[in-house]
Amino acid sequence: MTALPFTLTRQVVIRASQDLVFRFFTDSTRFAAWWGPGSTIDARPGGKVRIVYPGGVLVTGEVLRVDPVREISFTYGYEEQNREMIAPGGSRVTITLASHPEGTMLSLRHDVPTAVAREAHEAGWRYQLSVFANVAAAEAHAGANDAIDRYFALWSEPDAGRRAEMLRALAAPDVVFRDRFGCTASLDDLAGHITAATQHMPGLRLERDGEVRQCQGTAVADWMVRAPDGSVAMRGRNVFDFGPDGRLTRVVGLWA
Repeated sequence: MTALPFTLTRQVVIRASQDLVFRFFTDSTRFAAWWGPGSTIDARPGGKVRIVYPGGVLVTGEVLRVDPVREISFTYGYEEQNREMIAPGGSRVTITLASHPEGTMLSLRHDVPTAVAREAHEAGWRYQLSVFANVAAAEAHAGANDAIDRYFALWSEPDAGRRAEMLRALAAPDVVFRDRFGCTASLDDLAGHITAATQHMPGLRLERDGEVRQCQGTAVADWMVRAPDGSVAMRGRNVFDFGPDGRLTRVVGLWA
């Protein structure tokens, strides 16, 4: 493909593993999850790309290069509407993936024929990559509800050994915890804080209260603390950050 004179670039960090993120370019079901129903991709050189935008706007292209888990490039052009801006085969999209402490760094390069085309696609890529980041993170952290329930449950676990085992399975070694009475920055420190809480508030049980809300690897869950007689003693809200492996990296507790 000949060189194109104008380039649009964008980067986004996705809280999912590089392997999972790449699957959204090799699996048409996942590809359609962030582009729209009817979108497909055949991820091999010469394979066809079909993107169906809302309102029936259709983009087609051809895969140019595939470097598994690291890079994919394809042509991009409009079949009817906007054809005068970018005709089929008239631009090139290159997606590069790299490891990042929070998951995967996705770098986009869209080479286009005119400055008008570049400007017209800036907002669209900003939106589309945000949708992608959310869809990929939602799959990566599909078990967030269960993880949060297990986190709340360990605060009421009476056995110290069992409690430490549960926490190791749920949280990263450098997990950060903040609330009104705690400020820790490691797994061992958080374990000690929870042990102290069980000693100072014996018989209390921490439970999730309502649905978990999640966006791009960050989840919010309300909680309540029940006294031994079943009454609600306290309420609050936690914000959870998940790492690409699904373990907690940060927990912030807000008391009502």
